[in-house]
Amino acid sequence: MTAAIPVVMSRAEAIAQATAPGEPFELAPLSLNGRTIRNFTHAPASLRAMYEAARSELPFLVYDDEVRGTTERYSFAEAWRQASRIAHVLVHDCGVVPGDRVAIAMRNYPEWILAFTAITSIGAIAVAMNAHWLPDEMASALADSGAVTVLADQERLDRLAQCPAAPQRRVLAVRAARLPPGARSLHDAIAATGEVAMPAAVLAPDDLVTMLYTSGSSGRAKGVPSSHRNILAALMSWGLDLRIQELMHGLAPAVPLTQPGTLLAVPLFHVTGLHASYLASYGTQRRVVCMYRWDTETAARLIDRERLTSVIAPAAITGDLVQVAQAGGHDLGSLLAVGGGGAPRAPEQVRQIRKSFANAMPNIGWGMTETNSIGTSVSGEDYLARPASSGRCSQVLELRIVDPAGHELPRGERGELWVRGTSMFAGYWNRPEANAAAFVGDWFRTGDGAYIDDDGFLFIVDRLKDLIIRGGENIGCGHVEAALLLHPAVREACAYAVPDDRLGEEVGATVYASEPIAPDQLREFAAAHLARYEVPRYVICSAEPLARTPSGKIWKRHIRDAAVAALIPASTPGDRAPLQR
Repeated sequence: MTAAIPVVMSRAEAIAQATAPGEPFELAPLSLNGRTIRNFTHAPASLRAMYEAARSELPFLVYDDEVRGTTERYSFAEAWRQASRIAHVLVHDCGVVPGDRVAIAMRNYPEWILAFTAITSIGAIAVAMNAHWLPDEMASALADSGAVTVLADQERLDRLAQCPAAPQRRVLAVRAARLPPGARSLHDAIAATGEVAMPAAVLAPDDLVTMLYTSGSSGRAKGVPSSHRNILAALMSWGLDLRIQELMHGLAPAVPLTQPGTLLAVPLFHVTGLHASYLASYGTQRRVVCMYRWDTETAARLIDRERLTSVIAPAAITGDLVQVAQAGGHDLGSLLAVGGGGAPRAPEQVRQIRKSFANAMPNIGWGMTETNSIGTSVSGEDYLARPASSGRCSQVLELRIVDPAGHELPRGERGELWVRGTSMFAGYWNRPEANAAAFVGDWFRTGDGAYIDDDGFLFIVDRLKDLIIRGGENIGCGHVEAALLLHPAVREACAYAVPDDRLGEEVGATVYASEPIAPDQLREFAAAHLARYEVPRYVICSAEPLARTPSGKIWKRHIRDAAVAALIPASTPGDRAPLQR
């Protein structure tokens, strides 16, 4: 392992220098809607301005079309030209005007990115629909957003056809062999335009430009609208974080010897894919290699073929890449960064990333759809030294830890994490009751249990609602999972509550291991890392990887429901033996 890079400047000094007047990442106070935020003085005025500034003939988008057996490639300039043609169709054929919502419902095709560029350049609001939604969920989001036009691929078109009667809207079909009544092929529509300029639009920094939907795990999915300023603050925040590190270690701004490239391994309808993988690529002129769906071998092949330098994905996906690297069948030597988000990694995976790749260092961040993906970040040696941490706070956000009464707690004490700042959305779409519950003034209640240490590093303890309450004792599911993941054979773990007549709830866990392991062995191992009451009473060993959500996270609710359904009928007083599968 390489030696740690010496520190030549304190973090506070580096922040002051990087954000000073005249610097690219200059920050200045701005009064907005009755509150003062820290604003990037030199940020583009809009996403459109960012796209236009990035136009070049450097490669931008790469996509392997497995159906046609071809590889599609777009430069930054060609992507802008194609987006201009889509925008022309939206404005002149579909009648889209500023403020209209336009939905995108498809896999990670290049058209997703091109359509997003078009929508957000003409003053409309891009509604990113979950590509795995069922027809009723699609219908709900379309009705909620009031989308006037939908761009959809064949699978989504087929689901739209099953939706109940809905308001009339324009439908543009992407890569579709079967057009439903009233739909028009996007390919045919843009072919008819010829070469056209991007339609003119007057865009203001605080105009709404995107709407993403939360997962809806506790009810109907909520729309999260964001402005140009919200998103651009997030994108520039990542650049500022890098500049702070360079100053602290006395490094000149990095000038890559070759064009950087990233693997788009997660869906674009989530902020990890949309913001961290795609939109962040404009400022660095980074190539984006799009995957239709996650497949470990395909990902490794693309990394080697395209000499990609980074990947950003949840722990389940980066864990798959660690196994590939350890197997030795692929080089993967071009990777310099293996990023994460969505949930903390097991500390052992952090260490394995450093050990398993020739040149890659691990990094991770905590953020939300509501914060436009940013919040905290940590990388390199700082992350290796604190593998359970989510990092230090972005310079355009503020964090506080509060008790149940809303009083701020001192460093080191655990409570609920609240956040506010420049990248924060203003409120859920058409959900005043949700806003009333989520906001305390301009502070947003994340629902995450956390603490901040004396050095300013955030540690997410658990989702506050993701607790097992056993005989009055609160047990964090994340705490149990972390202990199980310390076992060298355990690849994935999911802890949950199992109803119990006497104690109210018992601890249950489903694990996926690389080799057969008995539940009693896991309990004995966990007992060395957990209090007695925290050790899982029920352990289910799965022969297959655990189910995941479309964004790559472990699908806890599905796993818990299946486990409880299997355990409770088989359980009688005096016969509580765990199942093994």
